[in-house]
Amino acid sequence: MVPTKPKLADKAFVIGQRYWLDEVSERSWVSHAHQFVWIDKAWDNLPEALNEAFPTSEHLRKAALIATGWHRERVINAGSRAAAISVAAYARSEDAFAQVMIKGSTVIVRKARSQRMHGHDRMDKAEFQKSKDDILGWISNLIGVAPEQLRGAA
Repeated sequence: MVPTKPKLADKAFVIGQRYWLDEVSERSWVSHAHQFVWIDKAWDNLPEALNEAFPTSEHLRKAALIATGWHRERVINAGSRAAAISVAAYARSEDAFAQVMIKGSTVIVRKARSQRMHGHDRMDKAEFQKSKDDILGWISNLIGVAPEQLRGAA
């Protein structure tokens, strides 16, 4: 590895010392933060009928990610309807944001993809921008405003 700013690296690191490396996204922190601002604004302006479905802005964001396909899905054959009910209850207790459905003896668990900027399973710049645009459209439609209006509210 070659530092992009050798003088800063010389100040921060010691030759011969071991350091962990982590890949860092080149995404804009401003864009990342902007998304959370407009989601908060949208959540603040939810119609009263939707308050129970989305008790927090994080519930709204994760529901939007799942609804627009930005999720991981696990299908579990529990063997019986009774077992499926137990598996579904467990899945719900593990992730309050997950979408859990029972179909006969099968449980389908959908968990929103993380929009994190670094670390395991992070979204790269293109994925994040696409997910951001997708959920902007979904949330805008949900609350009945134009996406540009919602984006501009932040």
